[in-house]
Amino acid sequence: MGLTFMFFLNSVLFGVGLAMDAFTVSLAAGMNERTMTPARKLAIAGTFALFQTAMPLIGWLCVHTIADEFTAFQKFIPWIALVLLLFIGGKMLLEGIREGDRGSDTVDIVDNAGTADTVDNVNKNRPLTLRTLLLMGLATSIDALSVGFTIAELPFLSALIEAVIIGAVTLCICLAGLALGRLLGMKLAAKASIFGGLILIAIGLEIFITGLLK
Repeated sequence: MGLTFMFFLNSVLFGVGLAMDAFTVSLAAGMNERTMTPARKLAIAGTFALFQTAMPLIGWLCVHTIADEFTAFQKFIPWIALVLLLFIGGKMLLEGIREGDRGSDTVDIVDNAGTADTVDNVNKNRPLTLRTLLLMGLATSIDALSVGFTIAELPFLSALIEAVIIGAVTLCICLAGLALGRLLGMKLAAKASIFGGLILIAIGLEIFITGLLK
């Protein structure tokens, strides 16, 4: 396939489809961390975009080098995504529940003091650590390894261009997810971490079930 209009359209559609899990995780991240600088948003969205760019290329390379081994590995992809997202989502869920319990213990303090600092302490942000962010990026993009089969007939340069387009689409979608998540997080306040954790667990189950049904 040459660099035609259909090639670019298919690449964009591929990017939208693959970015949906990353979008939802970005939504959860925005809910969980409600005060982000533009650089922080770009770093988070860029991490997801980088993984979504790399995985199809890694899949392409595997098809052209270790096809048999890669085929055998594919059956483990849903399990890996499930374990990672259950771990991260469960951790976020527990933190939200504990934070809610501590928040209920300080209601009287908030009512009496009424200060913004006290409210912020009850509904504080929980920034993503680098390790958690990388695990999220891996978990939401690992199924994109299978795209290597789809683009295996392309020459490497065309596969690279398609992967870059997928990454660019992911970047834009994740930035939108972070912005929307922040808006929802401001409204949900202390319950944001609970909702975020539930979202991640749901994504893990969705990837797992979809992978088993393929």
